[in-house]
Amino acid sequence: MSSVPLGWKANVSDQSEHCKGSFAWARWITFAALSVAGTAVDLLTKSWVFEWRGLPGQRPPWWLLEPYIGIETAVNPGALFGLGAGFGSVFAVLSLVAASAILLWLSKFRAIDSWWLLIALGCVMGGIFGNLYDRLGMWGPPPSVPLWSSGVRDWILLQYSDQYVWPNFNIADSLLVCGAIMLAIHSFFMPPGPSPIRESPTSTGNV
Repeated sequence: MSSVPLGWKANVSDQSEHCKGSFAWARWITFAALSVAGTAVDLLTKSWVFEWRGLPGQRPPWWLLEPYIGIETAVNPGALFGLGAGFGSVFAVLSLVAASAILLWLSKFRAIDSWWLLIALGCVMGGIFGNLYDRLGMWGPPPSVPLWSSGVRDWILLQYSDQYVWPNFNIADSLLVCGAIMLAIHSFFMPPGPSPIRESPTSTGNV
């Protein structure tokens, strides 16, 4: 009978762990790429639109499909729908807490193992940092309007006639909403996968 090297199981296990480690790095790189790309697209579009259209009130809306879809600069000093105006620093701190929670969810609670959660949280992270940049006043708000010092730049305009106008928003807001929808879908319609079963050690026949 042919003999089998005693260390063959260890070699296979080492190769398996190496593949798992490489796969995990690929997922983390994907998450980082989504976050950075989302933040970059948001900041670039804000900068371009505000250079083109100026500060809020300087120019009328530019219509892509009048009077439904257009571009109009605005600054939101609060959170969703303008709530909490003047508490931009508080929202900035909450953004950092949310970003930390996402990293904890991905690493300790293994959300990184799910491509769906990875993409959803990558979108959310991109949206967080896109708006956080504005809340920290890094876009250079004019000193003449102190309320804008922690305000978020918005530019996408949606409305139906003059009576139904949706508050202006930006790419970061869109990423946050898309990520939240994906998380809700995962929560309600995607059951958790089976938990791995630890195999009991097998006897080698040696005494």
